[in-house]
Amino acid sequence: MFDFLKQKDRTPPTLPEGTVRRRYRVSGRVQGVGFRYRARYAAGQLGLTGWVENEDDGTVTLEVQGDPQLFDRMFDMIAAGGYIEITGIRSEELPPDPWSRGFSVRGY
Repeated sequence: MFDFLKQKDRTPPTLPEGTVRRRYRVSGRVQGVGFRYRARYAAGQLGLTGWVENEDDGTVTLEVQGDPQLFDRMFDMIAAGGYIEITGIRSEELPPDPWSRGFSVRGY
């Protein structure tokens, strides 16, 4: 009955040359100041994908994928918010996800 599902092409989409995915752990005054929503806005404006989430220890985890030259610009856009104060950023490289679409805020 659903044979068409078996025939669906499951080949991952091709990513643009130079696509990078990174997970950032951001510390400072980053919770309760609109950080996650500014991150979603900045990522959307720059065409980046991923997600952002508050952690129990007061940090924010942000996973972002796209052109790595835009990552610093994204952080500049986030930090432009009056109450946000980033005092530390740790990053780790991840394999790019060809299925990644959009940018979401986790943990509402």
